[in-house]
Amino acid sequence: MSLKQQLQSTASMVDDFILSVLDGKPKELYLASSHYIRTGGKRLRPFLLIKSCELLGGSVRKALPVAAAIEMIHNFTLVHDDIMDNDEVRHDVPTVHKQYGLPLAILGGDILFMKAFQSITTHGAKAGLPENVIVELIAKLTRSCLDVSEGQALDVGMASNARFSSGSQYIGMIGKKTAALFETSCELGAVCAQTNKGDVDNLAKFGRNLGIAFQLIDDLIGVAGDPRVTKKPVGNDIREGKKTLPILLAIKKAKGQDRDKMLRVFGAKNVSETELKEAVSILISMGVDRDVRNMARFYATKAIDSIKGYNDSKAKRALQSLADFVVERTL
Repeated sequence: MSLKQQLQSTASMVDDFILSVLDGKPKELYLASSHYIRTGGKRLRPFLLIKSCELLGGSVRKALPVAAAIEMIHNFTLVHDDIMDNDEVRHDVPTVHKQYGLPLAILGGDILFMKAFQSITTHGAKAGLPENVIVELIAKLTRSCLDVSEGQALDVGMASNARFSSGSQYIGMIGKKTAALFETSCELGAVCAQTNKGDVDNLAKFGRNLGIAFQLIDDLIGVAGDPRVTKKPVGNDIREGKKTLPILLAIKKAKGQDRDKMLRVFGAKNVSETELKEAVSILISMGVDRDVRNMARFYATKAIDSIKGYNDSKAKRALQSLADFVVERTL
């Protein structure tokens, strides 16, 4: 199967499992909690978990409840992120708090968080995961949740600070906010395979570096993505005043009138589309898009290097293909 077909197959399997878990009353609460599951998605994190497990000879049946857990945690973070950012749309559908109201969105997020751990403890045990493995999985997932929360707080702090952060500070922030869950996805897959600490560390490195690459490209798409593909206005993140790496680099590199134009549109909600297009053109003319994609490629290569010692297999090729996809994607 192609990478796209493998992603679709895994997504279907994980979605079915999650929807069977997110079934309860009051019905509206569980509809709120499953909103983003029912509206589709690539399911990259559970894919990483399952392929990491397969790479090390583990069982997909044992890994599935854990893969579902990592996706529920990811969805929990999306629900809360959307509330904090007051976003109204995510991937062409209303956000949970817009569709179901703020109280049910908060409670729906809580359901996702709790069901994730229940999926590991209850369904993981039923699938045959030993108790000591379940304890290790819970410990690593808990640490990851703390990292994501700390990363989100760092992001909020950077956004509210009048000064622009350095590139290294930004990489540190996304290392927690985004890459932590990628890292843990691969790490938990290795733990499910019940191998050794060296394998767990190797897969953790793969996930962390891939997560950084993923967020860098996400940031680039938010600034210079094709509106016909992204369904967002050109230069949307500039208008929103998001201090992502492409914008930080553009403002740092721009001189004279170009810098003045960039600063004038940054965070200006009522800026015209013409001015936004001009700002994006300035960013591209300085090679910022190329620099960010090359940086993402550097991290993706580091990811691939961490698993190069393993024998060739379908799982290894899938992980390598995913690393390439992450760097080259346009959405």
